[in-house]
Amino acid sequence: MKKLFTLLSFCMVITSMSQAQTTIDSLNVKKLNEVTVTGRKSDLERLPKLKGTFLFSGKKTEVINLGGLNANITEKTPRQLFAKVPGVFVYDMDGSGNQINISTRGLDPHRGWEFNIRQNGIITNSDMYGYPASHYSLPMEAVERIELVRGTGALQYGAQFGGLLHYVTKQPDSTRVLGLESVNAAGLFGLLSTYNAISGTKGKFSYYAYYSKRVSNGYRDNSRTDYDAQGFLLRYQPGKALSLTAELGRSNYIYQIPGPLTDSMFQANPRQSTRSRNYFNPDIYVPSITVDYTLSERTKIKWVTSAVLGTRNSVQFDKPANVADVIDLATLAYASRQVDIDHFNSYTSELRVSHNYQIGSVSSTLVSGFQIMRNNLHRQQLGKGTTGSDFDLTLTQPEWGRDMHFKTRNVAFFAENRFQLSPAFSLSPGIRVERGQSDLGGKITYYQNEELPTVIKHHFPLLGINADYQLGTSQNFYAGFSQAYRPVIFKDIIPATTYERIDKDLEDAKGYNAEIGFRGEKSGLKWDVSWFQLRYNNRLGSLNETDEAGNFYLYRTNIGNSLTNGAELFVEYTHPFSSYSQLTFFTSTAYMHARYLDAQVRQGNENISVRNNHVESTPSWISRNGVTYNFKLFSISGLYSYTAKSYADALNTRKPSANGAVGLVPAYGIFDLNASYRVSRQVKLRVNINNLLDKQYFTKRPTFYPGPGIWPSNGRSVNASIAISI
Repeated sequence: MKKLFTLLSFCMVITSMSQAQTTIDSLNVKKLNEVTVTGRKSDLERLPKLKGTFLFSGKKTEVINLGGLNANITEKTPRQLFAKVPGVFVYDMDGSGNQINISTRGLDPHRGWEFNIRQNGIITNSDMYGYPASHYSLPMEAVERIELVRGTGALQYGAQFGGLLHYVTKQPDSTRVLGLESVNAAGLFGLLSTYNAISGTKGKFSYYAYYSKRVSNGYRDNSRTDYDAQGFLLRYQPGKALSLTAELGRSNYIYQIPGPLTDSMFQANPRQSTRSRNYFNPDIYVPSITVDYTLSERTKIKWVTSAVLGTRNSVQFDKPANVADVIDLATLAYASRQVDIDHFNSYTSELRVSHNYQIGSVSSTLVSGFQIMRNNLHRQQLGKGTTGSDFDLTLTQPEWGRDMHFKTRNVAFFAENRFQLSPAFSLSPGIRVERGQSDLGGKITYYQNEELPTVIKHHFPLLGINADYQLGTSQNFYAGFSQAYRPVIFKDIIPATTYERIDKDLEDAKGYNAEIGFRGEKSGLKWDVSWFQLRYNNRLGSLNETDEAGNFYLYRTNIGNSLTNGAELFVEYTHPFSSYSQLTFFTSTAYMHARYLDAQVRQGNENISVRNNHVESTPSWISRNGVTYNFKLFSISGLYSYTAKSYADALNTRKPSANGAVGLVPAYGIFDLNASYRVSRQVKLRVNINNLLDKQYFTKRPTFYPGPGIWPSNGRSVNASIAISI
C-alpha cells in the first residue's frame, strides 16, 4: 500500500511540473499515462468507536465484509462466513442454507436466539419475549457486511446474552438511475439458486430491490428445500440532514424434514431418512420505516418503527427416531400427522439519540433512547392433520390441542456515555431499565384452564461499563462489564402433559458478560486476543415434585446457574510477494470452560445435582485455521474447522440413548476449499468445495425441534456461481 501511495504522490508531482512547464513552453508538453490504483478490502475489520447513534468504544466487535470473502455465500455456510470470529459455535440444523444457527461463549445456537438480530438496524427476532429465534432468512447475496458485537453491548440492544448480530444489506447505487445485479449458482444434490437485484438513484429518491430463489434436494433423503425471498428499500433524502427509508423484507421456505437418527442409523448410513412426510415452513414479513436526522454537527437522531409478521408452520409425524413411520395394515394408511402454527405479531419502535458535548477539557458522547415493544404470539399446536405425504396444514378435526396467546408489553430506556478522559483513555458507563410483563392465556385440552394463566414481569435495571486505551492509531486495549438477561419464553411455560406444572414465580435468566482484550495491527500482522467470563443465572428446566396428596408431577422452574470462562484468539498475517500477489494465514481459536454451579436436574424419579458438569452443547475448543492466496484477480482459500466434543444434556451422559436424544457429540474437523476469479469489473466467478474430505459428523443432539436424536451434517458438496453487475 505504501508503494501505491508513493506512486500516486510521484504522479501528482510530475503532473504539477508538467502543467508548470506548459505555461513556460507550450511546445514541450508532457503526457502522462493513466494510473489505476487497485486494492483488496479486508474481509475482517472492527467497528469504529462511534457510528451514527451506536457506541462501540471499549467493546469487542467484528465486521465481516462479504464482498471479498471466499465462502459459500449461496448456502450461507456459517463456519465459512464466521471463520475469523473466534468461538462461533455452528449448529447445522439443515445444510441447505435455510437458517443460520450460531452462538458464542457457550450459549444456545438454536436459530441464533441468544443474539439481538437485526437487518439495517431493524429487529428480526420473531418475538423477543415469546420466541426470540429469527425465522426470517435473508439471502447472503443481499448482504454487504455482517457486524457482531459481543455481550457487553446488551445495554444498547436489549434482552440477549449474546449481543448484537447485525446484517447490513447492499445500498442503492448512487451513480445511476438503474443498476442490475444477478448471481446464479448450481451445485450437487440438485442445488439451483438465483438472486437478482435492481438499484439506483433519481433526484432525491433511491431504491434497492431483490428477488431470490433457491431449490435443493438436500444431502439426506427427503430433505428438499424450496426457498424464496424478496426485499425492497426506498429512500427519500430531501437534504443532507434528513433521510426517510421504508423497507420490506420477506422470506419463505418449505423444508422437508428428513427426521432424526439413532446412533446405529448414523453409523450405517448418515444420509438416510426416518421421515418422508414432515415439513417446516416459516413465512415472515419485516416491514419498517427509519428516520435519520442530523439535528446539528453534535446531535444525531434515529427513529425506527418496525414489525415482524408471519407464521411458523409445521406438519409432522412427531415421534422419536426409533419409532418408524409406516402404513398401518388395518387401515392401509399412515397415522395422522401433527399440525403446529405460530402466528407472529411483533411491533417495535426505537428512538436513539447521540450527542457530543464538552465538560471542561473532557469531550463526551452520550447515546440514549427508548424502545417500546408490543408482541402477541398466537400459538396453535397439536392439531390433527391428514394422513397424506405432501405439505398440507389441513386439520381433520377443528379443535387445536393447544390454542394460546403470549402477549408482551415492554418499555426500555437506555443510556451510555463515553468520557474521553485523555487523548488515549476513555470510559463508557451505561444503564438500561426494562419495565413490562408477559401474559400467557388460552386453553390446552388436557390441562385445567384455571392452572394455565401465567404472568411474568420484567422490572429491573441493567448496568455496565466499558473502557478503551489507545496505543497509537492501530492498537488498543479494551475492557467491559455488562449485565444481561433473557426472558422466560413461551416454550418454557407450556405444560407438555397433565403431569407438569409451571412455577408461577419463574424468573428471567439474568447474569453478566465481562471481557478484556488487546487488538491491533502492525507490519502485515493483525490480532485480537481476549479473556471473557459469562455468568448465566436462573436457567430453566424440570424437577420432580410431589403435591400434598403425594401425587408426582414435573415442575417447570429455575434449576440453577452456570459460569463460562474462556479465551478468544484471532491472529492473521499477510505476506506480500509483489504488488499483485500475497499470501495470508490466520487462526481463529477459542477455549471455553463452561460449568454448572449450584444446579440440579431431573433424572428418573430423582433430582440430581449437576454441579461442575459441562454446560451442554459447549465444546472446550473451537478452532478455525485458514490460508488464502491472492494473485491479481484470482483468489483461493483453504479452511480447517475443528470443534471439540460436547454433551447433549446437563447430566453429561456419554452413552447414547436408544433414540439418540442424549449422549456424547464427538469432536470433528472439516476442510473447505473456496476460490474466486474476477473476470472483469462486471463478472465474478466462485467455486466452493465444502467438506472436502467428506467427513461424516453431527453438531448437536437437539431436545426439541426438529426432533430429538442425531441430525447429520452435510458431507462433501460442490457448487459454482457467476455474479454479473451492470
